[in-house]
Amino acid sequence: MKKLRYIFLILIALNIGELRAENIKPIIDGNSNSKIKILVYESLTCSYCADFHNDIFPELKKEFIDTGLISIEYKNFPLDMAALNASKLSHCKNDGNSELLHHLYLNQKKWAKGSTINEINSNLNTTIKEGNYKIDTKKCFANEVLEDHILNDRVEAVKKYDVNSTPTIIINEKKFEKPLTFKNLQKAIEKLL
Repeated sequence: MKKLRYIFLILIALNIGELRAENIKPIIDGNSNSKIKILVYESLTCSYCADFHNDIFPELKKEFIDTGLISIEYKNFPLDMAALNASKLSHCKNDGNSELLHHLYLNQKKWAKGSTINEINSNLNTTIKEGNYKIDTKKCFANEVLEDHILNDRVEAVKKYDVNSTPTIIINEKKFEKPLTFKNLQKAIEKLL
């Protein structure tokens, strides 16, 4: 009996601190308790998603995020293996910070090219090093817990919101159907304030 209890305690100890899908922090900009919550389903190889991050997000941040009116949670909807691996990197530190995600979109044209996934992974590794992010890309790429989390986001997107393209914006649980511009988002947000 003591031996069985000892084995059980060892198994518990080995699992402490282990990354599990339910413990992966969402990547969020803004106060998660804000009145208006926006979900962005995106793929890191999607050029329209990069346009959102590079062109629309800075205006949203200035006008609505920094003032505490909205929060944006970035959800995974990878369209290919390169996007899946880039998503793994964006979650790998598991700190909920969006800085690495924005860095990957800003540098998308550098890393999202190549004829093989190995070439793209090498480009991702270079982009991570250039940004001075201290993560082990090989370990992140091999992380099955992160992969499950990312793919579950995609499944949820289809089932719950009928997502079929990226980026797809959900504002307070309703799909945003207008063309994705700052002005259109601004109008939709202001109606909810």
